[in-house]
Amino acid sequence: MSASDTIEPPRASPLRNRAFLGLMGYRLLTILSYQIVAVAAGWHVYELTHDPWKLGLIGLAEVLPFFCVAPFAGYLVDHLPKRRLGIIACIGLSITPIILAVVAWGMVFGAANESQPRLWLIYAAVMFTGAVRAFLGPVHNTLFARVLPRDQFTRGASIGSVVFQTALVLGPAISGGLIGLIDRLGHYAEGATAQAGPVYALGALFALGAALSLATLRTTEPALSQERSPIFSSIAEGLRFVVRTPVMLGAMALDMFAVLFGGAVSLAPAFAKDILDAGPEALGLLRGAPAAGAVIVGLWLARRPIQRHAGRYLLIAVAGFGLCIVGFGLSETLWLSVAFMFFSGMFDGVSVVLRSTILQLATPDHMRGRVSSINSIFISSSNELGAFYAGSMARLLGLAHAVVLGGCVTLAVVAFTALKSPTVRRLDLKDLQ
Repeated sequence: MSASDTIEPPRASPLRNRAFLGLMGYRLLTILSYQIVAVAAGWHVYELTHDPWKLGLIGLAEVLPFFCVAPFAGYLVDHLPKRRLGIIACIGLSITPIILAVVAWGMVFGAANESQPRLWLIYAAVMFTGAVRAFLGPVHNTLFARVLPRDQFTRGASIGSVVFQTALVLGPAISGGLIGLIDRLGHYAEGATAQAGPVYALGALFALGAALSLATLRTTEPALSQERSPIFSSIAEGLRFVVRTPVMLGAMALDMFAVLFGGAVSLAPAFAKDILDAGPEALGLLRGAPAAGAVIVGLWLARRPIQRHAGRYLLIAVAGFGLCIVGFGLSETLWLSVAFMFFSGMFDGVSVVLRSTILQLATPDHMRGRVSSINSIFISSSNELGAFYAGSMARLLGLAHAVVLGGCVTLAVVAFTALKSPTVRRLDLKDLQ
C-alpha cells in the first residue's frame, strides 16, 4: 500500500469525539454481552444434554427470528428515534441472560430430572435474543453517521472494527474463564449448570451498560417524517436501493461469498484434533488468530485510512483471504496453520473496514436502517450457511479437500467480480464523499 493511496489523519480524531466514544462503548458492551451469553448457553445446553446436535439447535434458534425480524427492524430504525429504539433493544438483550440465570439457578424446573423444560426455555430465550439482535446493527450504523463527519468515516470504521474484533476475543475468554473459575472454587457442587448463573448475570450487566451508553449519548437525529410509506413498500425501497447501487451490492456479495465458501474457522475443532493432532489449546489459537490479525490491521487503518484505489484493495484483500484458506487447508503444522489464520484475519479486516465505509458513504440518511438490515442479513447468512457448507463438504470430500476447495472458490469469486463489476474494481472512496 503506497503513501499516495492513504490520507493524513485529520486533526480532529474520532477518538476525541465524546459521542463517537459513547457509540463505541455501546458497540463493545452489546457484543461482549452477546458473546458471553452465547458461550455460556452452549456450555449450559451441553451439560444438560451431552448431545452435540442440541448445540446446533442453538444457532438455528437464533438465526430464524433474526432473519424474520431484520427487515422490519431496519424500517423501524429509519422511522423511529434511533437512541430510544437502541435503549429498548439493549434492555431486551439483558432479558435473555436474566431468564437463563433463573433457569441455571434452578428457580424454575429445579428438579434434576426435569432438564427438558429447562432446555426449551433456553431455546426460547435464545430466539428472543435473535429478534432483539436484529436492531443492534442498524442502530449502530445510523448513529455512526450522526456522530462523525463524512471525512472521518474510514477512520471511524477502522476503530469500530478494532472494537468489534476485540469483543469477539474477550467475550468467549471472559465467559469460559469465569465458568472455569467457578468450577474450581466449587461453589455449585450440587448443581453443575448453576455455574453459568453468574456468567449470565454478567452478560445482563453488560447489556444494561450498553443501554446507559446510549442514554448518555449526545447527538442529533434527523427529523421524523410525518408521512410514512407502507411498511412492505418501504422495505422493498431499501432492497431496490442496494440492488441498484453496484458498488454496494458488489461489496456485500463479495464479502458474503468469501465467508460462505472460505469458512474454514468453523472446522477448526476438527483440524486441531484430526489434522494437527493437538489439544484444546491449539483450538484456542486457531479461533483467536483471525481476530488478532483483524485487530492489528484495524489499528493500522485507523492511522492510515485507505482513500484511493479502495476497490482494488478490496479485491486484493478478499483474494489474500482465499489464499490463506487454501494454505490452511494444506498445512499439517500447528504454527503454520495459526499463521495462515492470523493473516486471513488481517485480509478480512481490510475487507470489513472497506465494506463498512462503503456502506456508510453510499447510503442516504433516510434509509440507513433498512440498508444496514439488508447488510446484516448478507453477513449472518454467510456465517451460518458457511459453517453448514464447510461441514457438508468436509463430510463429502474430507477436511483438507473441503477447505482447499472453499479457498479456490473464493478466488474464483474475486476474479468474477473483478471482470464483471468495473464499478467495484475502479472505486475510490473519495468518489462517494
